[in-house]
Amino acid sequence: MSDSNSWPPVDVDAPVPHPSAPTAGTKLQSHYGQCFGCGDEVEGGLRIRSAVDGDDPGVVVSQFTVTHAHQGAPGLAHGGLLSCAFDEALGSAVGNLMQRPAVTAKLETDFRMPVPVGSTLYLVTRLDGTAGRKIYVHADGRLDAEDGPVAVQARALFISVGVEHFLRHGDEEQLRTLGANPEDWNINP
Repeated sequence: MSDSNSWPPVDVDAPVPHPSAPTAGTKLQSHYGQCFGCGDEVEGGLRIRSAVDGDDPGVVVSQFTVTHAHQGAPGLAHGGLLSCAFDEALGSAVGNLMQRPAVTAKLETDFRMPVPVGSTLYLVTRLDGTAGRKIYVHADGRLDAEDGPVAVQARALFISVGVEHFLRHGDEEQLRTLGANPEDWNINP
């Protein structure tokens, strides 16, 4: 990552996963079938799969296989789609480990090497710290194995929000169709 700013800021608390966060080795479910990042109902979607690391319950490993639908230059992943993949992986780690709704406030992506079509990118995500409603997180995108070469890196700032954010800006009917009862959601960050 670029050294222009310290990351995370020095005034953060150590991240503490929620007591009911998924345990080590747990495969994580898609949060929404029509999500471009992790859903199965979007043609050309990323279909990212994530799991809590088997050895470290504070790490989420996501997998994204680059298809022809994800190209930028011929035979290579589009940089914007790689940023999208990181947004999904980072957000999955925040949502699943912290167990509170949050939205992306800032996302920075550093491209280290090309990511070819047909390769699988392993996005290894760690929580870095919290400061009030702010949650800092970063990930390494490794080619074709969890310990493969780092091709892309990202870091992000998420802001914890209440359910009213999604009700105000999203589609309440779709939320209810998913079985969500907004009155039951924990909206206290």
